[in-house]
Amino acid sequence: MKRMLRLAWVIPVWFIVGCGDLDKPVNEVVKGGEVVVDLSGDVIKSGLIAAAVAGIDATTTVYGYKGYKIPYTTTDEEGNSVEVSGLMVVPTGLPSEVVAGLGLSMVSDSHGTIFADTEAPTAIAKHTNGADGSPIVFTSLGGFVTLQADYIGFGDSSDHHHPFMLKKSLVNTTVDFIKAAQVFALNNDINLNGQLFLTGYSEGGYTALATLERIEMEGSMDVTMAAPMAGPYDVNRTAFGIFTQATLSVPSFLANVGYSYALAYDEELASVINEPYASKLETLFDGSYTRVAIDAELTTVTTGEDGLFNPVFINQFFTNPNHWFRQAVLENNVHTWGPQTTVKLVHCEGDDVIPFGIAQIAEATMNAYGAADVSIVPVEATLGLSDPLGHAECAAMAYNITTKIFAQTRAATIGY
Repeated sequence: MKRMLRLAWVIPVWFIVGCGDLDKPVNEVVKGGEVVVDLSGDVIKSGLIAAAVAGIDATTTVYGYKGYKIPYTTTDEEGNSVEVSGLMVVPTGLPSEVVAGLGLSMVSDSHGTIFADTEAPTAIAKHTNGADGSPIVFTSLGGFVTLQADYIGFGDSSDHHHPFMLKKSLVNTTVDFIKAAQVFALNNDINLNGQLFLTGYSEGGYTALATLERIEMEGSMDVTMAAPMAGPYDVNRTAFGIFTQATLSVPSFLANVGYSYALAYDEELASVINEPYASKLETLFDGSYTRVAIDAELTTVTTGEDGLFNPVFINQFFTNPNHWFRQAVLENNVHTWGPQTTVKLVHCEGDDVIPFGIAQIAEATMNAYGAADVSIVPVEATLGLSDPLGHAECAAMAYNITTKIFAQTRAATIGY
């Protein structure tokens, strides 16, 4: 296991190991779901070596990767029942004393912002038979069961708009999937040890911290540790910061916030987003387009007659504390409470989308509310990097640090 922990630290890239030419797993019958990807550790290792991933060679221990698509039911922002789906990835090839004896620890990894249906965790696994992104680190190298909810708007609920950065539905989807996965494991003889870690990047980091709040509030399960990564926990201050900028680095993200909040709060979209962009958004966010394609259809100018946001909306946001959007972003903050679970806020100091200051605000606020143990893990300083990392570049490094933190905690508490 020591080899595994070291490797989780040094993998430097974010990657997909595509194995689309393999036969899809069709023979195994499971209760309450379906097998959508089943790869041996040797196949995954070969893909990592072929991709020249640092730290991976013929001597590296790489576990197999068996992914299950699990359908379940959750609730959207309006309280409506929605049929959704999620991916549960279980490591194979671990020693029997772990699988049958100590049991498997579980990581709920809330994925970052996506726009196309093909980017959903279950879609990638089912249509490519490939090992994707974070479960390679958490599952194949870390030996964890990894959970990734598709979120409302993707997977089995692709006919529903994704409620972007709205904590109620994001939390509902995540908590309900954890519970569904626990039932699935019990029904299919997957031996879990009860240890649960929460994480996620960007929108997923926001979701992870919000999920911890719900779990602690309900007392429905125990969380060993949470390590949200690069999340906009203080939505209010994030909005203030963005709206004061002349240009937007990723206009699709902000347009999606405007679109989702206008729908959720029953506001006229054209009062938030300028034309001709407002009329495009329903189509651009229907799951057919990637972020790059959406950005190409929008402007990077923040506001004004030719900007993305209606200047009247921006003016009212800054001048009227009772404005509906001011109230909405305050309602959707996820850091104004004191967690009793250990929380590591993993964040890059050079983040150009979600500033490092947001993590500092979250840390200070939660500690002021009486948090038991909340601290920031600055990625560049932790890795000894001299150059700052932007939001996109930070993801791989953040996941590697988080995997090591979780694995060290598991070793100290479970024994492997």
